[in-house]
Amino acid sequence: MLVLDNVNLLEPKRNNYVALGSFDGLHIGHLSLINKVKDLARENEGKSMVFTFKNHPRTVIMAENNLDLLMTNKEKIDVLLKENVDILALKTFDKEVMKMDPEEFIRWLCNDYSIRGIVVGFNFRFGYKNLGDIELLKKLKEKYSYELCVMEPCIYEDDVVSSTRIRKEIVNGDISIANEMLSRHYSITGNVVHGKKLGRQIGFPTANISLTTPKLIPKVGVYYTNIEINGKIYKGITSIGNNPTVNGKELTIETYILNFNEYIYDEEIKIYFIDRIRDEMKFNGLDELVCQLKKDKRYAENREIIRQK
Repeated sequence: MLVLDNVNLLEPKRNNYVALGSFDGLHIGHLSLINKVKDLARENEGKSMVFTFKNHPRTVIMAENNLDLLMTNKEKIDVLLKENVDILALKTFDKEVMKMDPEEFIRWLCNDYSIRGIVVGFNFRFGYKNLGDIELLKKLKEKYSYELCVMEPCIYEDDVVSSTRIRKEIVNGDISIANEMLSRHYSITGNVVHGKKLGRQIGFPTANISLTTPKLIPKVGVYYTNIEINGKIYKGITSIGNNPTVNGKELTIETYILNFNEYIYDEEIKIYFIDRIRDEMKFNGLDELVCQLKKDKRYAENREIIRQK
């Protein structure tokens, strides 16, 4: 896959079919656009392309509001590589792009990326103040000589799949529902850092995680997870919370890795969230905590390691 990082693609023949969107999470709705682009490119002996922004537009348009993303750019590249997309165009969204007139954006896109066909979702909007919409795309088809395909909404459990909906499910702790809409297991990546080492004292040593790149953190609680370390997958129990039993104050991400006893401080690991086991609880002492951790461990032991997509 050719990755264009803030670089245009000027070719003598306009034969690229592009899917447009923010694509945060690359969920099943996004993948329907990408599959359509691949089909059109194959039918017309062209190339499939995904065009998206390196940073979410909302981080510029509403800079005062934090937006926790579902996916890093590296993860997007990895997924699109597996999807066999020919070209990924990444463009930084800045104030200059923000002020771009909708027609100017389409003209620039068609000319500088050799676009023959455009595929978008049913609610796609673009250009200055999101003034561009599907009707404008239809009006500009002949002027800029492109084919247009507008995809119908993707439905899961009687509602439209969207990045916003997936974020809401993750924040609510409904990780298994989010995973269904993502078509893969939600994950975070971080470095193992030193903690208070309380877990080691009670027979449940944990890896404390410091996120490598900011992402949305699931709801406070205990999760069954799979842990990827140096290419190998292990079962895990991941706790997100404040450790109320020992009067913890800061939010931490700690993972007990089953059948694992290696030194991994400062190493990067990836945590795949499979499902939520329980809420965070405050116990009447460490003995009660250990008793519950043993139950959590038995739960994890009876689960299978999930093949990651």
